[in-house]
Amino acid sequence: MTEAGLKDDVGGSRRLYSISSVSPSRMPAFATMLAVVAILYFAKEVLLPLAIAVLLTFALSPISSRLRKLGLPRILAVVTTVVLASFILVLFALVVAWQVAEVAQDLSTYQGNIIGKIRALQESGTDNGIVKRLTSVVESVGREIDNAGQNQAAPGAAPREPLLVEIFAPSRPIETLTSLISPLLGPIASLGLVVVVVIFMLLEREDLRDRFIRLVGYGDLHRTTEALQEAGSRVAVYLLMQLVVNCAYGVPLAVGLWAVGIPNAVLWGMLAIVLRFVPYIGPVIATVLPLFLAFAVDPGWSLVLWVAAIFIVLELISNNIVEPWLYGSRTGLSPLAIIVAAIFWAWLWGPVGLILSTPLTVCLAVLGRYVPQFEFLEILFGSEPVLDPKERLYQRLLAGDPDEATDQAEEMLEEDYLEDYYGSVAIPALLLAEQDRRRGVLTPEQMEQVYETATVLVSNLEDIAQEEEEEEEQEGSNTTVEISMTPGEEENSQEVEELPDGAGKTVVCIGGRGPLDDASAAMLAQVLQVQGAAVVAARHSDIANRRSRDVIPKGANAIVVCFLNEDSAKHAAILVRRFKRMYPSARVGAVLWSDSADGRPLLALAEADFTASTLTDAAREALSGEAPSLLAHPRKIQIRTRRTAGKAASVSKGAEA
Repeated sequence: MTEAGLKDDVGGSRRLYSISSVSPSRMPAFATMLAVVAILYFAKEVLLPLAIAVLLTFALSPISSRLRKLGLPRILAVVTTVVLASFILVLFALVVAWQVAEVAQDLSTYQGNIIGKIRALQESGTDNGIVKRLTSVVESVGREIDNAGQNQAAPGAAPREPLLVEIFAPSRPIETLTSLISPLLGPIASLGLVVVVVIFMLLEREDLRDRFIRLVGYGDLHRTTEALQEAGSRVAVYLLMQLVVNCAYGVPLAVGLWAVGIPNAVLWGMLAIVLRFVPYIGPVIATVLPLFLAFAVDPGWSLVLWVAAIFIVLELISNNIVEPWLYGSRTGLSPLAIIVAAIFWAWLWGPVGLILSTPLTVCLAVLGRYVPQFEFLEILFGSEPVLDPKERLYQRLLAGDPDEATDQAEEMLEEDYLEDYYGSVAIPALLLAEQDRRRGVLTPEQMEQVYETATVLVSNLEDIAQEEEEEEEQEGSNTTVEISMTPGEEENSQEVEELPDGAGKTVVCIGGRGPLDDASAAMLAQVLQVQGAAVVAARHSDIANRRSRDVIPKGANAIVVCFLNEDSAKHAAILVRRFKRMYPSARVGAVLWSDSADGRPLLALAEADFTASTLTDAAREALSGEAPSLLAHPRKIQIRTRRTAGKAASVSKGAEA
């Protein structure tokens, strides 16, 4: 497989590359990606604090910039921002630690309620092994707690079992203090490093930006600047809006849990604010913990139901009102990309990587958008469709999947009309198929499958066509309203002129040379039907088999022949001449489809009543009330005359001989 190669769609054009020309260009990027992953994994002790510092810099830079605009010096603005953020984080951590300590002290008091509910489930007829094992586990834990309490209450009693005694040497105070402080040195040092890096990055933000541009993108300053601005704005907006959304969720949650009587309601609200930064998994954990506490606190089931109702209401409000309102600028990541990124960063950097997964993946997606070597990152992680609507439709036509093609069409038709959809998506998709046919990669069987799938698509859109037809009739019945417009408005109204009314007219749409042309003719026929015309859609085989007299009614007002091949002008001229000779009272025209703005001029169709290259022009000409032009002297008679004269000359020469 050397010349057949791979297909690559760039900007709508389909080009063929060989394996030898593609693989070497991809290998450096793939090797670079593996090297980067290895560095991230083995150097996480150094890179993790730096990554946290970079993301905090993105989040705090708008606050620092706002303080500088208020007149504060750069150093004072940066220090104020960092100190304020650090104070909030430390206060948050202290409150959470205090609440966790209270919950740990009260856990033993909830043992009786848990055992009672499990026994109630068992007595209700639920003969389940899981319930039995859970009951035995809870009871054994309870016995251990009771035994520990009895041993502490009666220290003088003889122990039931021999005790193992181990003699320890007296420790020094300095060693004790060291053993207590040493586990905290690592987190404290990392936190201090993050704070220092954030301060210096905020102080030298402009200088770091210039150095980064000089390092990676001095040759394309515009593209690099756009990448930096987009990455910073996306991450900053995401972090800020996520914090606002989480607070709008956690504060009402704490109030609701406090109102129904859940202990330590502040803790669960604060944990919800933090855990919702973790995509998909965090909200589940934030829901399970209060539900379990409600299960343990209340002997009945009403408290569990109240807590579940609170979570359901808050999730509905947050997902359907708060998030769509605040997320005016999304992260630009697909849902699947967020899940895969969470798994990857959690494997790479643990729980902290799980929290940082979305912002880091946003930066990677921006890198793929502006750096050609990493374009695959934007394709993998981005939320924007990687194929144009016409390419997506063509792919579904090739696959013979009219259902998904119909779903895509109905989604677009919620805002557009059939005329717009066929003209901007469906006809260009057939033009892509025609390009493949001319290159020899589309077999006749595939062309027939494309035609059948397109025909089913047109049939599935019949309901929408009827709705648009009824809408056209209603608008046509309300034509007595007079609207005064200025000259400028009149010019604009001429630019958006609607299609003529087709009531009382009969139009025939015929494919020119192949199944793809037949599909385009069926689409044009449905648009004309929406305008109220009586339409007949015929295939190219009806012309080839000389059955056009059985297909085309005698009273047809217009006959339109459709071609997708740009080199079919000569064949179109022959068909136009034939139909004008057979149906002199009908307007006969040809459509040579084009998806470009200017279209393709049809200079070879001098005898046609009209020519068009877009669906709108073809429909307007087919429904026009102009009279058909007269056909010139038939060329066939001239040919017969020349043949007769030549035959007579040959006879006279034979007689002389």
